[in-house]
Amino acid sequence: MPQAMPQSSPCFLRYVAPMGIYETLYAFQATFGSAMGQPHTHPWSQGYPRTEQLPGGPSLPTSIAVSSQDLMYPKAWGLPALREAIARSYRDSYGANVAAENVMVFAGGRPGLIALLLFLQADISVRISETEYTPYYDMLKAFQRKHTIVPSNVANGFRPSVADFLGSAEEGRRLILLSNPCNPTGHTRNGAELKALVDATAYGDTGLLVDEAYEYFHAQPESALAHVDNLNESNLFVCGAATKGLQAPGLRIGWTIASKRNIDILGNFASFGIGGVAHPSQNMAVALLEPQRVKQARAAIASYYASQRARYGAAFESLGLKLHSGDGGFYHWCELPDGLTAAALNRNLFVRGAAILEGPACDMARRGAQSPLANFFRFSFGPLAPSSFDTDIELLSQALRSPVSIL
Repeated sequence: MPQAMPQSSPCFLRYVAPMGIYETLYAFQATFGSAMGQPHTHPWSQGYPRTEQLPGGPSLPTSIAVSSQDLMYPKAWGLPALREAIARSYRDSYGANVAAENVMVFAGGRPGLIALLLFLQADISVRISETEYTPYYDMLKAFQRKHTIVPSNVANGFRPSVADFLGSAEEGRRLILLSNPCNPTGHTRNGAELKALVDATAYGDTGLLVDEAYEYFHAQPESALAHVDNLNESNLFVCGAATKGLQAPGLRIGWTIASKRNIDILGNFASFGIGGVAHPSQNMAVALLEPQRVKQARAAIASYYASQRARYGAAFESLGLKLHSGDGGFYHWCELPDGLTAAALNRNLFVRGAAILEGPACDMARRGAQSPLANFFRFSFGPLAPSSFDTDIELLSQALRSPVSIL
């Protein structure tokens, strides 16, 4: 007698969608037939730097020694040598009063952001720019964090004021979250403006969380930590990583800088929720943060990417795109002409082996096709070699000129 087939059990996990960049990558692969990053593809949608030595830049390590000590469990807060190297880099670069005890090491930048939002006290509301780094939305949604959107659009040049970010005291306690330089727009706050932001938002009933992943990608790199007098008495949180400026996304090394009491809480979490970060990756990050190497990398990154930013910007404007880009990061924030949407542009690009990040993925209100960012896109020149420029511009020109494909 045939046995009855077992019925499928309901899923035990609550569904979570991939962040916007991965939605683009999956859609691209379904159309083009191979993954982005394979030969004959053009990774304009992706945010990673070149992992080769840049002109005037330091060499990149090709190997690292592993001892028996490195096979042991790592410390929850990170290796003491790496915590000190990270703290020293802020002291050397900005004169910031940062000690090793103010540093917590994570497996990349995003886990640090997630940990901060996970343990944010329940009464605190997050204030976030309307146009921001796409996974911020997913993080806020996943942890059901109440948040208020700060206008960031064409009307204010995608550059909210300090007062806009601060909001009203009637909102109660609030945490301002932003990337600086901004992903996707490249707008960067430095000097007196950055100091004013820190002074207005990092104390008392307000806090400031600055994601500085693109810190080096500006003519004058600057950290919010340069403007805090007593970090241990502030509500300032700064997230950084080896991903961009140290050109090592594959190491998965990131860090959070904050007051000692907040770092202790994150370390307590790591003791049961993370278990530390791999020793070999941490050891390599220590080598990447050698003081003279950091100085050389900061100068080379700023110079190389300023050249790429200017080169692509001029070509895009000649194609009829309107740029709303700042002077940091390695993206151009582009507005399409004649009612063309980014989704339509991507349909034309996919068949040519290329893709951009569509503006609605950066909309913190997630309005989809109705988003005011529907005809905006983020173009990444981060991973691009100078030799790809002519091909890049020709492919984009073809896609802009072609009728919108129906897929």
